Amino acid sequence: MFKNNTLLITGGTGSFGNAVLRRFLNSDIKEVRIFSRDEKKQDDMRKKFNSDKLKFYIGDVRDYQSVSNAMRGVDFIFHAAALKQVPSCEFYPLEAVKTNVLGTENVLEAAIAHNVKKVVCLSTDKAVYPINAMGTSKAMMEKVIVAKSRNVPEGMTISTTRYGNVMASRGSVIPLFVRQIIENTPITITDPSMTRFMMTLDDAVDLVIHAFKNGNNGDIFVQKAPAATIDILTKAIFSLMNKPEHQVNIIGTRHGEKLFEVLCSREEMFVAEDQGSYYRIPADNRDLNYSKYFEEGEKDLSKVADYNSHNTERLNVESMKTLLLKLDFMREIEKGNLIVPEGV
Repeated sequence: MFKNNTLLITGGTGSFGNAVLRRFLNSDIKEVRIFSRDEKKQDDMRKKFNSDKLKFYIGDVRDYQSVSNAMRGVDFIFHAAALKQVPSCEFYPLEAVKTNVLGTENVLEAAIAHNVKKVVCLSTDKAVYPINAMGTSKAMMEKVIVAKSRNVPEGMTISTTRYGNVMASRGSVIPLFVRQIIENTPITITDPSMTRFMMTLDDAVDLVIHAFKNGNNGDIFVQKAPAATIDILTKAIFSLMNKPEHQVNIIGTRHGEKLFEVLCSREEMFVAEDQGSYYRIPADNRDLNYSKYFEEGEKDLSKVADYNSHNTERLNVESMKTLLLKLDFMREIEKGNLIVPEGV
């Protein structure tokens, strides 16, 4: 499906962009463009992959012209550029708005102007019932995507994927815990009972490809994922690293953090289509003339539950270890090779 086509990845120097390149560069894709503002990471990536198919564009999604310049001749876009650190966005909420909301507007407007065929945008479980600035900005991003998707050129599709915790992505907690253990410093835990969905980077790429293949305009796709408490996660890491007595410091919940995350709201689950490993949440494509759509009787939402990290499949220590061993660096660590993951 990507044969002889050009793919642009915004924010492409991040963990997701690297995972996509590992999957796509040896395929029959014509070209992959990496768009980001970090020239050092771009140079590192250029040397790491050393591929003629890979092209680099320095720019910022906040700047429409730089986005537009990178989009000439592009067929498909994976829009991953974002500010995603919850505490940072709490302190600088307008910066989150500029990148996550206005930046997405720029990407979609440029995509429409350059006749891009498909755009898949990356969102987060924090956009559902948001309580923090990052989640709120991502919720607004999703609204921008759905609004834009209502009025696109014929043949163009814009859809969204919504993620839980992507294990070992840059800035995530698993590499931090590993580093703390290797350095023999106490692990810092916010709340042992906190639950998070657990996905690998390969799962993240699979979800985007599923949306790419199956998405209609305005659709949001969610992968069904297991969850674990932070306590279970740390015990699994201790076991794999043979450090069962490692010291733990509980530091309390950080700015803007939830006890659990939600991938689909109750209202979304009412209309969601079960696609096996995924949920598809269709856009509400009614216009504002609600009288046209009146139906006798009310929808009974009381019988529907949201889909959250407390009520999904719950991992125990052994199943969490199995999931962790899908990570290359954790397999090396289990063998006794104590390496700090990249990006930490």
